[in-house]
Amino acid sequence: MPAAAGSDIAGLVITVFIVIVVLAIVLSGVKILKEWERAPMLTLGRYRGLKGPGLIYVPPFISKIPYIISTRLQVSSFRTEQTLTRDNVPVNVDAVMYFQPVDVQKSVLNAENYSNATQLAAQTTLRETIGGVSFDDLLYEREKIGASARKIIDSKTEAWGVKVTAVEIRDIAIPPSLQEAMSRQAQAERERRARVTLAEAEFQAAQKMVDAANLYSANPRAMELRWMNILYELGLQGRGTLMLIPTNMPTAGAGSAQTTGSIVPPYGVMGLREIQEMASTPKPTSPSAQNKGNTTQ
Repeated sequence: MPAAAGSDIAGLVITVFIVIVVLAIVLSGVKILKEWERAPMLTLGRYRGLKGPGLIYVPPFISKIPYIISTRLQVSSFRTEQTLTRDNVPVNVDAVMYFQPVDVQKSVLNAENYSNATQLAAQTTLRETIGGVSFDDLLYEREKIGASARKIIDSKTEAWGVKVTAVEIRDIAIPPSLQEAMSRQAQAERERRARVTLAEAEFQAAQKMVDAANLYSANPRAMELRWMNILYELGLQGRGTLMLIPTNMPTAGAGSAQTTGSIVPPYGVMGLREIQEMASTPKPTSPSAQNKGNTTQ
């Protein structure tokens, strides 16, 4: 009796163990996929469609999921090795590509690794595109070159259900010797612009000075006021009281009048020449002095 009870307990343990193993195997086929994930299912080696998103079941032993594909937009950065432009300038280009699998079935059946295939196609296409443009176009028309490369890459990846949305050139590396040449060219261009600007400024200043000279020639009063302003500014700037006035300074006094043999400025500032002429002019004698002289004789 005890032997029979022991055998029953052993059989029960084995049964429970088998049930647990079977349940574990059955439940191992339960998978949960996210909203943007898709899973191709192969049953006995044959493609049976896509599963997901959400809760899916993959029968154990006879079916399997090789990998899970994300349908979201993906970004891949790649770098082309040294490439010659159309004018034989060696460059290294860093670029970024945005792509998205739009036909997952084609991505599964037509390409072993659609992501790697898309990246390699982008590298070769960008090299071909760079070889067909000049170095200046590569520097100043990056968007146009990226758009042209995107069209070519998209036509290649269409066979495996991948849509390339954009290709952007991120950086262009050039040899150091070419960088120095470009720096010298830019410096020469800036110097040329500076000289042209300086020449234009001198031309405008000369034109304004000619206009001012014509204005002073037509209006002597304006010239006199200008001289007075110059003297005033010199007085403000100087620290001493000594002021040097040129001998050819024009008369800077309103109401100055010249008479025969003398200069009589009723008011205002006189020029140095007028002062010298007044000093050299003999003083007129009064009638009383003349009569006194005649009496003496």
